[in-house]
Amino acid sequence: MNTKVNICGIEFKNPVIAASGTFGFGREYANYFPLSKLGGICTKGLTLKKKEGNKGIRIYETTGGILNSIGLENPGINNFIKEELPFMVEQGTVIIANVGGSSIEDYVKAVDKLNETEIDIVELNISCPNIRVGGMAFGIKSKIAYEVVTEVRKVCKKPLIVKLSPNAENIVHVAENCVKAGADGLSLVNTFAGMAIDIEKRKPVFDNIIAGLSGPCIKPIALRMVYEVSKAVDVPILGIGGIMGYKDAIEFIMAGAWAVQIGSGNFIKPTITLDIIDGIEKFMINEGIKSLDEIRRVI
Repeated sequence: MNTKVNICGIEFKNPVIAASGTFGFGREYANYFPLSKLGGICTKGLTLKKKEGNKGIRIYETTGGILNSIGLENPGINNFIKEELPFMVEQGTVIIANVGGSSIEDYVKAVDKLNETEIDIVELNISCPNIRVGGMAFGIKSKIAYEVVTEVRKVCKKPLIVKLSPNAENIVHVAENCVKAGADGLSLVNTFAGMAIDIEKRKPVFDNIIAGLSGPCIKPIALRMVYEVSKAVDVPILGIGGIMGYKDAIEFIMAGAWAVQIGSGNFIKPTITLDIIDGIEKFMINEGIKSLDEIRRVI
C-alpha cells in the first residue's frame, strides 16, 4: 500500500494538503502534531505587498459551513520569505505558496520573487478582484484567466497550479484556458459567493456584503466541478471543498483529483488532516488498493 502521489514532478508522501487560508503558515498547528505527517501545506494567500485585510466581522458560521471575508490579510511576499518560509522548510513537507494580486503586474512580480526560494509549487489564486476591470475576479471569465496565467507562466520557474473559482461563468472553459496558457495543474474549488443578514440590525453581516462560503455544504457542488474539469483537461487536479473525512477525500480522488486540500475542517478539529490520512490508509488496506492510481478517475 503506497499513498505517495506525484504532482507536477513533486512527490507528496500522501494526498492530504492543508488548504490556503485555513492553516496559516503551520505554526499554530505544529503545536498539535508534526507537520511532516502532511502531504503538503498551502500557505495563507500572499500578495506582493503586506495587506491588513477587511474591517468588521470576518468569520460567520452558517448552516453546514462558514462564511469568511478576510481580505487576504498577509505579511507580503518579502516578509513571508524572510520570516515564515524558514520555519516551513524545516517541517519536512511540500510547500505550496498561494499567490494573489489585484493586477497582472502584481502577480508577475510576486511570483518572480518566489523563484529562487525553497517553495515547491506556486498556487495562483485567480479569484482575486482585478482592479483594472472594476473588481471582477480574474477567474470569472476565460479570456482574463488565460491572460494572467500566460504572463505568470513567462516568469514562473516553479510548477504552476492555478486555483479556480466556482463563481466562474464556465469553470470547464476557464480550466481549459488556464492549461492552454501553461498551467501545470489546477486546484478547485475556491469559496462560493454568499452572504448573511443580521435581522436585528437589518443589515448585512459583512462590511463587504458578499463573503466566501466554504465547508461541508459546498462539497457536492465542488465534487461535481472536479469531475467535470477532470474530464476536460489532462493535468493533475487538487480537489477542494467541504472535505470532512476520508470518505470525502476518496470521492474526490475517484472523481479525478490527484490530491485533496482540507480547509474549514481544520477549524473544527485541528488534527482532522491526520484522521483523513489514517482513514485513506485503512481504506486502501481493506480494499486491497496498492496505489491511489487504481481508483483515480474510476467514474
